[in-house]
Amino acid sequence: MKLTFAVAILSIPSLAHAQKTADYDVVIYGGTSAAVPAAVQAVDMGKTVVVIEPGKHIGGLTSGGLGATDIGNKAAIGGLSRSFYRRIADYYGKDSAWKWQKRDQYRSRRQRGNEKEMWTFEPHVAELVLRQMLAEKKVSVVFGERLDLKSGVVKTGNRITVIRMESGRTFRGKMFLDCTYEGDLMAKAGVSYTVGREANSKYGETLNGVQVKNATHHQFIKPVDPYVIPGNPKSGLLPGINPSPPAKDGSGDRKVQAYCFRMCTTDVPKNRRAWEKPKDYDPKLYELLLRNCEAGDHRIPWNPIFMPNRKTDTNNNFAISTDFIGQNYDYAEADYKTREKIFQRHLSYQKGLMWTLANHPRVPEKVRAHFQRLGLAKDEFTDTDNWPHQLYVREARRMVSDYVMTQHDCQGRRVPKNAVGLAAYTMDSHNIQRYVDKTGHVRNEGDVQVGGFSPYPIACESIRPKKAECENLLVPVCLSATHISYGSIRMEPVFMVLGQSAATAACIAIDDKVPVQDISYAKLQKRLLADKQVLKWTGPMRTPPVDVKSLPGIVLDDTDAKLTGTWLSSRSVSGYVGQHYLHDNNADKGKKTAIFTVKIPRAGKYDVRISWTPNPNRASNLYVNVVHAKGITTVAVNQKKKPGQGRFHSLGVYEFVPTKRGSVSFSTGGTNGHVIVDAVQFLAPGASTKGSKR
Repeated sequence: MKLTFAVAILSIPSLAHAQKTADYDVVIYGGTSAAVPAAVQAVDMGKTVVVIEPGKHIGGLTSGGLGATDIGNKAAIGGLSRSFYRRIADYYGKDSAWKWQKRDQYRSRRQRGNEKEMWTFEPHVAELVLRQMLAEKKVSVVFGERLDLKSGVVKTGNRITVIRMESGRTFRGKMFLDCTYEGDLMAKAGVSYTVGREANSKYGETLNGVQVKNATHHQFIKPVDPYVIPGNPKSGLLPGINPSPPAKDGSGDRKVQAYCFRMCTTDVPKNRRAWEKPKDYDPKLYELLLRNCEAGDHRIPWNPIFMPNRKTDTNNNFAISTDFIGQNYDYAEADYKTREKIFQRHLSYQKGLMWTLANHPRVPEKVRAHFQRLGLAKDEFTDTDNWPHQLYVREARRMVSDYVMTQHDCQGRRVPKNAVGLAAYTMDSHNIQRYVDKTGHVRNEGDVQVGGFSPYPIACESIRPKKAECENLLVPVCLSATHISYGSIRMEPVFMVLGQSAATAACIAIDDKVPVQDISYAKLQKRLLADKQVLKWTGPMRTPPVDVKSLPGIVLDDTDAKLTGTWLSSRSVSGYVGQHYLHDNNADKGKKTAIFTVKIPRAGKYDVRISWTPNPNRASNLYVNVVHAKGITTVAVNQKKKPGQGRFHSLGVYEFVPTKRGSVSFSTGGTNGHVIVDAVQFLAPGASTKGSKR
């Protein structure tokens, strides 16, 4: 059975039917998770509403396999979004819901104490609950209708009056919501948007744009040859590897983080399908995977999280996994035919990947055995051959409005005044491209995972366009945010929150007969709070990491170190400098080094300091080498203890000259615990403690 991107379940209407325009107060295009609370809210506020879904399923990723809810902090979720998760708990509170295991056999790390909500669920259960929410309010839902991408949006001035489907069917509304992952309605309405990564310089960020130094997660840990004929660059590169090296760190591009399918698998033999080799199986697509296995990376390359009834929500993990890296750049702005091709390529790749991992003789036996134990659940996605109907579109278009959410909002350095909800998840970008490094081996680029901040408000201005572009549209999914901040906001519970808030704003605009940009925020806030939305974080505030720029002297962060061997990044123990620290995982001793090299601007003596986060599992016998103008000095350091000078620990005062580079180097040889590499500081004695240089 062929799985298609958009499966119409309604026949194409007759011409007479197509020419009849249906009138509603609120027209919602896209049946994602954001659309359901938006529709319910509009009905609750006395408005007529329609949800138009191009496919035949409601819920987007929530019903498309993403059952392991990513939140960040559950207390940040309110309103109808929280109500959905309460309904999930009610469903699983009945013995009849447990077919493949008993209720008391299921455990989830996402559950805490006596919560009334449940945060993990099977795909079909999510859709059942979402459909119930719509049915209770008698919401009109139209399936199988796609926006005409050529002339589907009719505007009078800066207001949308009618939207037209490919079939010719038309819908008139007073207010419109674009709840798609792609932002088609927004774009065709003439609203400004962007695709890809902004340069760090555009909004003063540090985690946007190209990310080579920060791409330490989901990375190759063994040297793997990228060429068709190993060692022969003239033979060409294996599929999916960029022939050009990455641009400068922090520079912008139009590349998009990888997509995949969130598979629902099971280990119950009666409900499990064996992995099938696709008819268009291309061995070249998996040669890199097989070489990685043969190089010694025997990690299980996926992340199955168990849901109720012995099923999983399965995500990408490690160097080569379900993410089809670099194969989705054209998706956001593509026509339906091109998107369908991208969808099918992702599907074929992932099918072939699973068959390879379960069956190929070059895959280690223990890895094959793991993948043979799990297979697609026969009772999920029954109309799409047990594969998810929804591709995980992690980001596509993003609106550019009067307020662009950035890294500064996530980390609390900027706080919008007019909140319509909270976000709380780590700033998370999956890998974006593969390339050949200077050693001639393949590497991944683009993965960023930075958290450590408290829940933060999302600006009202970020979910509606600029007034001059469109005054009766709201965009709760493809909202106005940079690539890296969107990586934190783009969680399904947050989309539900924003859907409800967007509908509330739309209804107020209708009642007051004003553009959505001109509604009273005080009135909007009052209604949102009455509907139990959470607009301000009042819980414990997390201490943010130390900003390098706030430190005196010359400070080099761990991202500035030249590394040999595999170091892992972490934020487990607070008090680190920058976005994370590195550790050697207490493994492969003597095979890992980290060198910080510095050019001192003026001759003189400098206090050389290093930082680390102390913990009982640290090395007590680390030796650090300082190269200075008069030679090399080795200093013993005990990282179990707190640094001697607050956050930093002095290695001594040494003389440096501009004509000779100095350095501080760490080696793991002979150490008896985890070696931590965080930051190095060169501080002139008596220097001011304000400001710093990089």
